[in-house]
Amino acid sequence: MNAWTAAALVLLAVPAPTCLWVAARGTAVRRLIGASMLSTVVGAVFLLLPMAYDRSSYQDLALMLAVLAPAGTLVFARFVTGHRHDAHPHDSTPET
Repeated sequence: MNAWTAAALVLLAVPAPTCLWVAARGTAVRRLIGASMLSTVVGAVFLLLPMAYDRSSYQDLALMLAVLAPAGTLVFARFVTGHRHDAHPHDSTPET
């Protein structure tokens, strides 16, 4: 085991379970924060493991996660809010 593997294991042992716990419990905002932080931790692990195994092609997985994680956060926020895209609150005018 080298230093890169040890760093990846530390990230998987300490912040990842904490992020999972936050993502599983609490309000919707806290769950969103937990999921976002978990994607950051996993991205860091995916950057450390290619250094540990000397395989630079594995870094592509970290890059894909970095691109897709913000989109997942936006989708989660969209479903949590429950607003419809085509419904505008200012469209209804009061009749006098």
